Amino acid sequence: MHPSGTVAAGAQPARHPAARAGDRLRARGEGGSEGGCAGCAQPGAGAVSVAKAPPRFGRFEILQLLGRGGMAEVYKARIVEGTRAGQVIALKRLAPKLAADPEAVDLFTVEADVSRLLKHPNIVEVLEAGVVGEMYYLAMEYVDGRDLGMVLARCRERKIFLPVPFALYIVRRVLDALAYAHEARGPTGLHLNIIHCDVSPSNLFISRLGEIKLGDFGIAKVRSMGGDSNETLWGKLAYLAPEQLDRGPLTPRVDLWGSALALYEILGNQRTFQGSNTEQLQQAVRHGQIQPLEELRKDLPSGLAHVLRRALNRDPDKRYQTAAEFSDALKPFHDEMVGEALGIASVVRGLFKQ
Repeated sequence: MHPSGTVAAGAQPARHPAARAGDRLRARGEGGSEGGCAGCAQPGAGAVSVAKAPPRFGRFEILQLLGRGGMAEVYKARIVEGTRAGQVIALKRLAPKLAADPEAVDLFTVEADVSRLLKHPNIVEVLEAGVVGEMYYLAMEYVDGRDLGMVLARCRERKIFLPVPFALYIVRRVLDALAYAHEARGPTGLHLNIIHCDVSPSNLFISRLGEIKLGDFGIAKVRSMGGDSNETLWGKLAYLAPEQLDRGPLTPRVDLWGSALALYEILGNQRTFQGSNTEQLQQAVRHGQIQPLEELRKDLPSGLAHVLRRALNRDPDKRYQTAAEFSDALKPFHDEMVGEALGIASVVRGLFKQ
């Protein structure tokens, strides 16, 4: 779940999960002032004053509002009690108006449950989750940097392209994260088959050290727990795969689609699909109306556009089938001496230099 808007359509769950979610969090010993939180940092998202917010929230000290949307708000905060006292974290709180909304609470709780199972250098780490009063929250690793959406907006503003090696570095690290998540197993060894379902630039973070982090598992599906249905449409419309729009079964290939869209957007300096309204955008996705990347950029290595065309095939059976396979297809075009962490960190610093 990201503070930015999502598209939703479909039936509400039959059973109200708010009490179930709260019981689950409290059963872990995470309710009240001893609770924790897990969510997604919004690094550098135009800091907003938090003078009116309470200085304390449970055992956290609120430092700065990082972002706010219809579903949640994200703060930079500091842990003031316990073994992690002094650690700066990102604190994500479900919007108060949604505390009694069964679907919103369920999504928030799923994000906590899924994210806490994932420990990977390219995934935003969730530290804990809980409830303070009636407010659900997640405490996460704070990524000091920018999200990819902000970086691309600045590139478009300045009419410059990110170098190809940096584009490939970013997307291959995201694919590393997805390969891990797709193969992740639970504490009992059960293969979880986690699908992120919302791979998009605003959920990809670049730290000041050039680390790439995938965040926001708020609408992730866990197929081993019956989460492969697609009755409700969640996500950012411009980044949904055709099978998501058509309510088809969800597979890890929707995440590879999102990764391919991110790569196209970085390389082409524009969104893959264009449309002035929802209907036009859905039609563009369904019919594969994509401007050839070669028309947007003349310095592409020979063959790279072909790899991307396969990754963006409307038929999921004709795409790359795993994150590792997609990453391997990109590897021959990735100059790893240039496209690496310190290089991308330097470029991002330059983009936002005052």
